[in-house]
Amino acid sequence: MKTWREYKLGSISKMMYGKMPPQSIMADSGYPIYTGYRIAGFAKKYLFEEPKLIIVARGVGGTGDVKISPAKAWITNLAIVIDLDDCIADKKFLCELLGLSSLKDKLDSGSAQSQITISSLESFKVKLPCLAVQQKIAAILSAYDDLIENNLKRIKLLEEMAQITYEEWFVRLKFPGHETTQLDSATGLPLGWRRITLDDACDVSGGGTPSTEVDEYWNGGDIAWFSPTDLSKNNSLVLLDSAQKITQKGLQKSSAKLMQPTGFMMTSRATIGLFGLFDKPFCTNQGFINVMPKHESHKYFLLFNFKLRVPEFLNYASGATFPELSKSKFKRLKIDWPTETLLEKWHEVSNPMIQEITNLSKQNQLLKEARDILLPRLMTGMIDVDTVGADLSARMNMVAPCEYPLGHK
Repeated sequence: MKTWREYKLGSISKMMYGKMPPQSIMADSGYPIYTGYRIAGFAKKYLFEEPKLIIVARGVGGTGDVKISPAKAWITNLAIVIDLDDCIADKKFLCELLGLSSLKDKLDSGSAQSQITISSLESFKVKLPCLAVQQKIAAILSAYDDLIENNLKRIKLLEEMAQITYEEWFVRLKFPGHETTQLDSATGLPLGWRRITLDDACDVSGGGTPSTEVDEYWNGGDIAWFSPTDLSKNNSLVLLDSAQKITQKGLQKSSAKLMQPTGFMMTSRATIGLFGLFDKPFCTNQGFINVMPKHESHKYFLLFNFKLRVPEFLNYASGATFPELSKSKFKRLKIDWPTETLLEKWHEVSNPMIQEITNLSKQNQLLKEARDILLPRLMTGMIDVDTVGADLSARMNMVAPCEYPLGHK
């Protein structure tokens, strides 16, 4: 830290509030309108060509968040735009440094609505190393971010491949051997297939929430307990952990049911049709239908069938406060059930894809943990940036090429 110098943020930057876009430039597509929280719409024009360092100035839940905007964006007045002196400060480095600084706690004006002002931000002090060191640190963190983003893209591709292959086999009926398979004149299905209810195809159960007023139901718990928020925040079908856990007593004293990893979960209340796979025993709150196949080889057939049928599930949902798909209605729905031989072939194709998604998700977890450990140490000069390169190179070697093509044999 000896060579790190302290600056007031206002001395190394110019700041301005974003602007609300006039109605006349609003559009269905075009340049992103960025609030600092999210892309809120699109405009025919943009305010800033280059990505900008921004601080969320006010709003619900995100005041003080530090972001870099999309390129060619219209930034609204919910954000403060910071134009840095790029001879002194690196944008990526300062974004990470300010992100560690708890700006809301230090700079909130204390008004009725949480707010950070330009004047308070200008006087905020930061310690910076020389620009070359900033750029090295930014490059290290960007390398981690790129690895994580690359894995997320591969996860998305694998899920799309599995869904497309499912539709090819079981919707368009181009499954292996379809050329020599006759159709049943009575049902219109391939010979050997049956039309059955979901109740015949799988076992279903709901979930429950132990009383939050009883500490022994929660404290020290080791049973994964999922809520819909766990799924909505996740980036894939595969879940690595739950935000909350319950104890054995909490499980016994609630309507939550322990599910084995051969099953899967589907949200059935408010947001219907989010799916999750977990490789350990788990339970959920009451916002789920939990599915247990009759046989393990049926698991991914049911999963991708249900993913395709979310619009149908929504049509069967009801409720005055929020839509909910009841288990009784769900169990009465029909499904076209293939032969056991074809189900086993589908499992042989889909299971490696899911395992690859699981591996990539676990890689990302390790990368995020390593990044989280490095970040404060890099930002305070505790470690030399040159010592990080070897570790990062080793982690880059963790990323293997995708092994599972879309086609089937």
